[in-house]
Amino acid sequence: MKQEKKVNASPSSTSVKTYIVNGLDCANCAAKMERKIQALPGIDSATLTFATKQLTIVAEEQDALFRSIAEACTFVEPDVTLTPKEEISTVKEEHNDQKKDLISFVLGAVLFIMGLLTQSQFPTVSIILFVLAYLVLGLEIVLTAVRNLFKGNIFDENFLMSIATIGALAIKQYPEAVGVMLFYRIGEWFEHKAVAKSRSQIMDALDLRPETVNLVQGKDILTISVDVAKVDDILLVRPGDRIPLDGVVIDGESRIDTSPITGEPVPVTVKPGSQVISGCMNAQGALQIKVQKILSESMVTRILNSVENAAASKPSLERYITRFSRVYTPFVVLLAILTAVIPSLITGEWSKWVYSALTFLVISCPCALVLSVPLAFFSGIGAGSKQGILFKSGIALEALLNIKAIVMDKTGTITKGIFQVQKVISLYPEQYSEDMLLGMAASCETASTHPIANSICEAALQKSIPFTSTGSITEISGKGIIWKEKEDIILCGNRKLMEEQQIATNQFLPSQYGTEVLIAKNNTLIGYLVIADTIKPEAKEAIHSLKKQGLITAMLSGDTRENAEAVGKETGIDEVHARLLPDDKLQKLKEIRKRYGAVMFVGDGINDGPVLAGADVGAAMGSGADAAIEAADVVFMHSELDAIPASIRIAKSTGRIARQNVTFALTVKLLIMIPGLVGLSSMWLAVFADTGVAMLCILNSIRLLYKK
Repeated sequence: MKQEKKVNASPSSTSVKTYIVNGLDCANCAAKMERKIQALPGIDSATLTFATKQLTIVAEEQDALFRSIAEACTFVEPDVTLTPKEEISTVKEEHNDQKKDLISFVLGAVLFIMGLLTQSQFPTVSIILFVLAYLVLGLEIVLTAVRNLFKGNIFDENFLMSIATIGALAIKQYPEAVGVMLFYRIGEWFEHKAVAKSRSQIMDALDLRPETVNLVQGKDILTISVDVAKVDDILLVRPGDRIPLDGVVIDGESRIDTSPITGEPVPVTVKPGSQVISGCMNAQGALQIKVQKILSESMVTRILNSVENAAASKPSLERYITRFSRVYTPFVVLLAILTAVIPSLITGEWSKWVYSALTFLVISCPCALVLSVPLAFFSGIGAGSKQGILFKSGIALEALLNIKAIVMDKTGTITKGIFQVQKVISLYPEQYSEDMLLGMAASCETASTHPIANSICEAALQKSIPFTSTGSITEISGKGIIWKEKEDIILCGNRKLMEEQQIATNQFLPSQYGTEVLIAKNNTLIGYLVIADTIKPEAKEAIHSLKKQGLITAMLSGDTRENAEAVGKETGIDEVHARLLPDDKLQKLKEIRKRYGAVMFVGDGINDGPVLAGADVGAAMGSGADAAIEAADVVFMHSELDAIPASIRIAKSTGRIARQNVTFALTVKLLIMIPGLVGLSSMWLAVFADTGVAMLCILNSIRLLYKK
């Protein structure tokens, strides 16, 4: 996975530009265009993604190269046009030629049926009708094939269909030639519609950007375009509206449905001061939010860009199929020539064997093969995004298929990364209740900014326990607090503080997990608190799910062995490695890979960057450090562990469907080729092997979006 090619160029002279290729309907043509553009002088890198119709160019002098790039595209497909991505807000499918196509289908079908009806009684009239029908249906394809032939562009679908059907006319198989052209045109039309539909379904599911927003100006509400909204603008979000831009609530309370972004079904309560992210749905009350990020920087745009960029990164299976199709098509054409010539020389039945050869030409079109893999991976990337899982590349999605072990950081990944009071133990419950102990501890800790001190004060506030900061408070670094209140001296800290102040601790029983804060009053230990990072509620089930998938689970932590092992035991993790520095984590990861095979590392901290980059697949929690998210191959937006087994399931489903598509396309073509060798196949079956199989592969891929 880590062998993905990087373009090394000076940032001052090289730029990246993305175009939308309008009118691109053929996956095989897209592969040819990409190769043609990559061969142009001055191009450092070119990637054409059929699923999104986006052409990404890395080169110097982008403007000067535009004409050459456009000519390379029209060399393969004369009708395509290029539009810089920044000049259009939303990619729309073009339907300019649909009406013309439907008219030609209807007219051609009428002439074809009339030819069939007159064939027995008026054979001459029938031939004329068949020829007219062929011209209506196939003239454009034949002319395109001729133009491409002069350009040296042979073996495309126009050339293959032209030769096959003209050959059928030459051997007086008029109904076959016209019928095959009719059904080929109809099949191609439906295939293009299916591709456009699947593309729009995926992009519409992810493009949660509104077109307009409600801008608050004094007492007035103005409707403006979303891309005009600026940082610090105040927007009104009514119940039922989608949060348009990332911001902070300044007025109103409501519950927010975050499932479109995070996949989390439980609504989140927001109030003034709450951060909200674009794409989420306002379920209840009206909100006023202050914009913190403009459209191009907001979450919805980041997700959309992530999916589009991920689709441009081609997995090895797709690259293999593209290479295979370049060999496969000429091979089948050669086989067609041999089928026409050799049996005919032996038997003298030229008409029969030429017809069989012509069916081979129709079968040889590689569109279904070339289309089958990228659309499956694009659907998988889209399905992940709908669940709050961002795959940064198709390569990352494919790499998950080979993962043998899941290695996780502890704090912020398996645990919430937030210290909380887990237990309050009173050694004299009749005299000092748990609430009294918590109040004393909170009073001591008011002067401290330590995370443990904050967790104690937060626990007291949640239980509405009063605490005060009056009196004299002395903080002893690394040990705790001494609070003198009137005649009382209260100590709140660790065992070292108690021993230093000569407080007996023989009644104290250390906890297996967490940090203890001991409380003494007037030289007597009266109780203690257990403070610990909280294990995420879904952690145990997520680990169980990973193990059910046959994966080894391991945890790497810089925490104490006691704390790490307690978390491992609670969640059921197979291996626990504690007291590790960042470099130690990377070394331990390599050892685990050596024992089990490819590993996925999941972390969230800035010090996890080296391990994320060193893993076969690195995954980061969306709530983690920017450095970790940047280094990761996969990002879990809602920062919950159940996203890990979900990502593995999506990857396996994607790989399975991609292989199904390839196997189905090759099997059907082979099943029709074999009878063709003995003269039993027909062009009707060949058309199904081309356009019919492509449509079924599209439908098979798109079901990933609806898979739970």
